Amino acid sequence: MSKKIAVLIPCYNESLTVEKVVKDFRRALPEAEIYVYDNNSKDNTAEIAEKAGAIVRHEYRQGKGNVIRSMFRDINADCYIMTDGDDTYPAEYARQMCDLVLTGKADMVIGDRLSATYFEENKRPFHNFGNSLVRGCINTFWSNKTKILDVMTGYRAFSPMFVKSFPILSQGFEIETEMTIHALDKNLMLQSIPVNYRDRPEGSVSKLNTYVDGAKVLMTIFNLYRNYRPLRFFGAAAIILMLIAILMFLPVFAEYLATGLVPKIPTLIVSGLLALAAMLSATCGLILDTIANNARKDFETKMNILRILLQREKSRNEI
Repeated sequence: MSKKIAVLIPCYNESLTVEKVVKDFRRALPEAEIYVYDNNSKDNTAEIAEKAGAIVRHEYRQGKGNVIRSMFRDINADCYIMTDGDDTYPAEYARQMCDLVLTGKADMVIGDRLSATYFEENKRPFHNFGNSLVRGCINTFWSNKTKILDVMTGYRAFSPMFVKSFPILSQGFEIETEMTIHALDKNLMLQSIPVNYRDRPEGSVSKLNTYVDGAKVLMTIFNLYRNYRPLRFFGAAAIILMLIAILMFLPVFAEYLATGLVPKIPTLIVSGLLALAAMLSATCGLILDTIANNARKDFETKMNILRILLQREKSRNEI
């Protein structure tokens, strides 16, 4: 029985490009089902996509994260390709990305723009800086044998194990960052392939706000690092607080040894409070790290159950 491939295209006001995107992926993956989820477009994106041969559905909660959440819940497939409706990602890479998933070599394949043409094609310089900054943060905080080459790319392929186990919390463009961190934290199989990126055609407008959405992405990294790596997060805070406490205490202690007096009582009190805060931070980190480790154990158990359910469903479909 042939493998089912689903192409997922979230769209918001992409009437200029969605027809070409649908037709390009139809040529690249003729056996695939192509889904366009319209996210309250004010133009005729949905009508154009339907005429081009896509299965059109609607998501009324605004934001890319909300669209992806509905896609992942609604659609069942053996391989999922996610791309944008703005015609910035060439469809010819889709087959290679699918093959990595269908042969069991990857749970998520990242279409890496930054190693190809992104910096030459992209016309918004702060996007270049932001992509490099986010990539550096991820690779620093989630030190792993797998180095992530492109965090913010919207061109990816997923296995059903990834799609059905991924808890989506983001509502907007932070979704790609959340996907990447989830895969790293849960030790899922990652692959990257370089893909040529082309800038939007004239008249097509990006929905990504460089500063607002960039700040949301950085805040997502901060929050997920705190949640997934609490011992490192609170441990670093404890070390900083303890160092400040020691630096404040040493002059007071030296003066006490020399004169037997403690004239700087406020400094002594503040240093003591900082030392207490450092110990509390370290304690919080240890407790939360235990909780996080138990959550990882529960996730692995649920992954085993999910694998059994997916295999049963596959067997029923083959009968």
